[in-house]
Amino acid sequence: MRQSLVSLRHDLDLPIPYAYAGSRIERAAALRGDGTALAALMQDARAGFYVIVGEAILLKKHGENLEPLFSPAEACAFGVAHDKVFLGLLSDGAPRFGIALDTEVIAPQQSGRNLAVIDLRSLAAQGAVAAVHLPPLAAAKAVLGWHARHRFCPNCAAPTKSAHGGWRRDCAACKAEHFPRTDPVVIMLAVAGTGERCVLGRSPRFPKTMWSCLAGFAEPGESIEEAVRREVQEEVGLACSRVRYFASQPWPFPSSLMIGCYARAVTEAIVTDKSEIEDARWFDREELKLMLTRQHPDGLTTPPPISVAHHIVRAFVDWGDSVLR
Repeated sequence: MRQSLVSLRHDLDLPIPYAYAGSRIERAAALRGDGTALAALMQDARAGFYVIVGEAILLKKHGENLEPLFSPAEACAFGVAHDKVFLGLLSDGAPRFGIALDTEVIAPQQSGRNLAVIDLRSLAAQGAVAAVHLPPLAAAKAVLGWHARHRFCPNCAAPTKSAHGGWRRDCAACKAEHFPRTDPVVIMLAVAGTGERCVLGRSPRFPKTMWSCLAGFAEPGESIEEAVRREVQEEVGLACSRVRYFASQPWPFPSSLMIGCYARAVTEAIVTDKSEIEDARWFDREELKLMLTRQHPDGLTTPPPISVAHHIVRAFVDWGDSVLR
């Protein structure tokens, strides 16, 4: 049963069912320190560039279609990028890069060209670009966003410089090396002992009808299981025992890794922490099925399929208590 629930999510022959995961790019980390090789790859006719503008993505418009990949000549035409990152190589050796441009550079060029600027979340939710582009776009956005926030050394406050293909920043003053960080976030479904009910919560930021899994950042010195139990206890007052991993999803807003889990709730009474979430309650599997299919009589919904939260809920509807075995 665990084979059906988890490992199929990561079978290389099957599509990843949610956004930003399942990259087809080999990161080729051995090339990051070779400046000569990277310079040659940037001029390769097969090279493709993803362009990040602030918090959004720059795209080419071809009629109703959007294309996020720019050629070396097209990327150069925008001027000098203030940051860039080598994302890796496709199976045929075609290199992929991410570059960051200022909105002041793009704005005047947009007026006379077929360009669009759209945020990454909307691109995924609307299916506006081929799914194959979402993982490298997520990587580019996360790493280039990290560069924008780490111009100065946290050790000595001197300016830092991009290095190692964009995967490091070096301080010339104190010789410290700084690397991008990913914040682990546990996102979980607390399941009742009968296996027929689970808890969903609402954040004030959600659309009015949406209910989702509980979630929170893992803290230093904490295992995934401990983080799941603590967050459920803090947000809804439930004690949990067994924790089982489901799947993970990169979430580049700005740079998190969503770690999907199930937890066995051993208490029943929900006590909502209003500073954390707006509301929480128990849902049975039949009601969840109506929410997933957008047929709930009160219009209640779950998160869209781009989110691992949707698939955590859906697997529970399909498999019930088996998710915790």
